[in-house]
Amino acid sequence: MTGTGAAWRRRPVLSVETLVLLGALFIMVAGNGRFWEAALAGRGWADASTWAFMGAVFVALTALYVAAAATLATRYTVKPLLSILLVTSAATAYYMDRYSIYFDRAMLRNVLATNYAEASELLGWRMVVFVLVLGVLPALLVWWPDVKRRPVRRALAIRLAWIVGALGVATASLLLVFSDFASLMRNHKEVRYLINPGNVVSAFASNAWGRSSRPRGPKVAVGADAQLAAAWQGRTRPALFVLVVGETARAQNFALNGYGRPTNPELARRDIVNLPQVDACGTSTEVSLPCMFSAVGRAHYDEEKILGQESLLHVLARAGFQVVWRDNQSGCKGVCSGLTQQQLNGAGAKATCPDGQCLDEVLVQGLDGVARDAKGNVFVVLHQLGSHGPAYFKRYPPQFRRFTPACESEDLRTCSRDEIVNAYDNSLLYTDHVLGQLIDFLDRAQATHDTAMLYVSDHGESLGESGLYLHGVPYAIAPDVQKRVPLVMWLSPAFRRSFGVDQDCLRRRADLPRSHDNLFHSLLGVLDVRTRAYDGGLDLFAGCRANPQPQAAAAGPVAR
Repeated sequence: MTGTGAAWRRRPVLSVETLVLLGALFIMVAGNGRFWEAALAGRGWADASTWAFMGAVFVALTALYVAAAATLATRYTVKPLLSILLVTSAATAYYMDRYSIYFDRAMLRNVLATNYAEASELLGWRMVVFVLVLGVLPALLVWWPDVKRRPVRRALAIRLAWIVGALGVATASLLLVFSDFASLMRNHKEVRYLINPGNVVSAFASNAWGRSSRPRGPKVAVGADAQLAAAWQGRTRPALFVLVVGETARAQNFALNGYGRPTNPELARRDIVNLPQVDACGTSTEVSLPCMFSAVGRAHYDEEKILGQESLLHVLARAGFQVVWRDNQSGCKGVCSGLTQQQLNGAGAKATCPDGQCLDEVLVQGLDGVARDAKGNVFVVLHQLGSHGPAYFKRYPPQFRRFTPACESEDLRTCSRDEIVNAYDNSLLYTDHVLGQLIDFLDRAQATHDTAMLYVSDHGESLGESGLYLHGVPYAIAPDVQKRVPLVMWLSPAFRRSFGVDQDCLRRRADLPRSHDNLFHSLLGVLDVRTRAYDGGLDLFAGCRANPQPQAAAAGPVAR
């Protein structure tokens, strides 16, 4: 018994390369279910070619992981390295499996930008169990064996042989199925964002060193020549314009757009203009928010330029508007840098802010003070929490639980699709209520200001269609429900008279295809801000005004 006990307690001795190989094999099996599902879609399990393709790709990716990890692994780093990769791959696999997400650099930025309240809604006991079993436990097992010692020269020679051999095996394996694999990568580029944890490592590298990294230093000026147009000389009252940036509202579930449920009763009773065909600039807040406030837009999308340039808000401020950003979410993503910001989540009364996370009514509360204290023209942005998932049921108070039964769990897989849609529609119903409150406030404020509101969501949402949930799918392959967003305007009679807006004309043009690209130029146009950065061809109000802003002649290059 003593000998047997000693043998059991004796820890095995494994080489660095063997540990790396075992780790790569485990990750390819346990952490890549979504990749294998996508890579083998449409193939029959009875076909020998399916097994040949799967085997060749499995060997190739395992070999590539071995080669990559072997370049960093030593006797001292192999265990921490594998532990990090195992836990990371388990966490990534959970969310890819649970919500059918693709993990690219934009998704990583979403993760890094998530605040505590948002992150806590994505955590649950199922996630903890999943990561413990497929991440933490294997990581602990990595620390059990001892690592074989070798002389430095011999260790380097063996390591080099492993790396070269792994690259050779990967190449040979892919050559066996090159036609099929190349076709998969060419026709379904999104599949690369499912190769775990290579997708995470690639996203980190791209955000840290690639073109997607945030530019350092001051932002490049846009509309440096911005000034109020001559039409302002005839006005005796200041303007109060409120731009509401919605969160995760999709146009398909707006009753104003023909949806079969009354999700917009408040807006339907008011004198609004609804635009049903508006496309977002991105499928996540991290992408859409900077883009929609930029002169660059989606048509000429350049992430580095968008992040490195000033936004619409800076142009308005330069022209003399007092700009205020009021936020009930995770900030303005650099759009309002250097301007007045009011972070309101957690700042309201307990009834408005249960558990420290405020309902969107907090954004409207105190607006009268903003208008009263301002001197001159005011431009206010209200950044909603809106319909941010997966905890849709937390986005509205109990009296707006109209569509039932509603999903009341952060884990959407525990709810039926009908329950998920019910909860989501309730959140839209509450947004409708908040916008109704805002319009009523602006209607009263006509006594002292020319008032107007424009509401537009940053992106849409998937609610289980094709197995997809939430948002953030790469734009090129994203479904319409993640890209089509609602846009609603309310222009007070005082504003329409002062700025010469023909509302009937706007309604006649409402069904034309539009996008976030119109926002920058439309707001400059309707507010009579003259600058060479303005493009009348993208102004929603152009052609519907009695005194449209003339487009300034270009005089040299314009930051766009």
